Amino acid sequence: MSQEYFPKIKPVAYEGPKTKNRLAFRHYNPDEVVGKKTMREHLRFSLAYWHALKGGSSDPFGGPTRQRPWDDGSTSIDNAKRVADAGFEMMQKLGLGFYCFHDRDVAPELDDLQASSDALDAVADHLKKLQKQTGIKLLWGTACLFAHPRYVQGAATSPNADVYAIAAAQVKKAMEVTHRLNGLGYTFWGGREGYATLLNTDMKREVANLAHFLHMAVDYKKKIGFKGQFYIEPKPREPSTHQYDSDAAACLNFLREFGLLEHFKLNIETNHATLALHRVEHELAVSANAGALGSIDANTGDELIGWDTDQFPTNVYMTTQMMLQLLRAGGFKTGGLNFDAKVRRESHEVVDIFHAHIGGMDAFARGLKIAHRIIEDGDLDRFVKARYATFESGIGKTVTTGKATFESLEKHALKLGSVIPASGRQEMLENLINDYMD
Repeated sequence: MSQEYFPKIKPVAYEGPKTKNRLAFRHYNPDEVVGKKTMREHLRFSLAYWHALKGGSSDPFGGPTRQRPWDDGSTSIDNAKRVADAGFEMMQKLGLGFYCFHDRDVAPELDDLQASSDALDAVADHLKKLQKQTGIKLLWGTACLFAHPRYVQGAATSPNADVYAIAAAQVKKAMEVTHRLNGLGYTFWGGREGYATLLNTDMKREVANLAHFLHMAVDYKKKIGFKGQFYIEPKPREPSTHQYDSDAAACLNFLREFGLLEHFKLNIETNHATLALHRVEHELAVSANAGALGSIDANTGDELIGWDTDQFPTNVYMTTQMMLQLLRAGGFKTGGLNFDAKVRRESHEVVDIFHAHIGGMDAFARGLKIAHRIIEDGDLDRFVKARYATFESGIGKTVTTGKATFESLEKHALKLGSVIPASGRQEMLENLINDYMD
């Protein structure tokens, strides 16, 4: 990296809550130990290549507004390398240890599949050099199977076998490159794996084809010796009317039905949870309860807008809820917090990208510390344990140990008078959480 793309921006440092420097961390101190790990180890922050470096902030009503001086918009390899150089400088100055990409973010889509694959290989060589120079790692890679017009009706669920074959070839190459870059994982996001109407859809065939596609990916992963974790990322709709990976429960059901659960974990995104009419902590809990919580796309959405706005997370109450679920699940094993978020269309200057990441990193640092204190103090967990105490002995224990029958439960119930469960104390518990907010 010979050229400096952000000469006016110094490496962002921790300066504490009282600093007046807007390009400094107030709460994220990477070397601060929380529990038994540093913040850096807990949070594993990652840059989303597509939003931070490539996206121009177009929306349905207007064209791009963002300043991207490192990207001339061409499909040349030199331009792709220049974007990579800017990205690694950005990550170094923000102190991000990881990045994530789609194949078509880092290298151009050219006239034919072979040319596109060759371009990806060429840029991957440059990425490998940058990783070695900086120590930054690839959290996960993926293939963009939704932007090209051929994928207008899906990729692994396309009604056209030729499209299906091209998608398989594209994933094969993206997996090879991820493996070559020592990626810690590979994500499958079915951006168009769904339908607009059932009038023209053979759902059973499409879902079966998707399962076969993923089984082929598992087989090829073993063949090339890739040890990274496979992820599926749930999303209910947009751009499709309905997507087959609609939420965490649907993904887990699909994986179990087709014998894939042992090979996959879930990559949960906050904004996707909102579109599925869930809170993100719900999706994290569903995943963790199944032993399938793998990674997190850290963003948020606007509840007044009905699409995937991908905003940077700044709500500390939300990040606390997320970190509670993550800490209870034992933390990240292979995944991390990937900022799948973009600055607002009005925030078009280069420095805004830095402000956005700083705010998100500080919000999660606060959430981590608060969640850790809540768990350490134990008041919340003690309340929940007490609420289910009747299942720890007597008739309740026969339920949890699988020894109860309808007959035994009826015999017990007939001896009972009026039964009123204890209060759930929701308001008290909400007050309790508020007491921990700095």
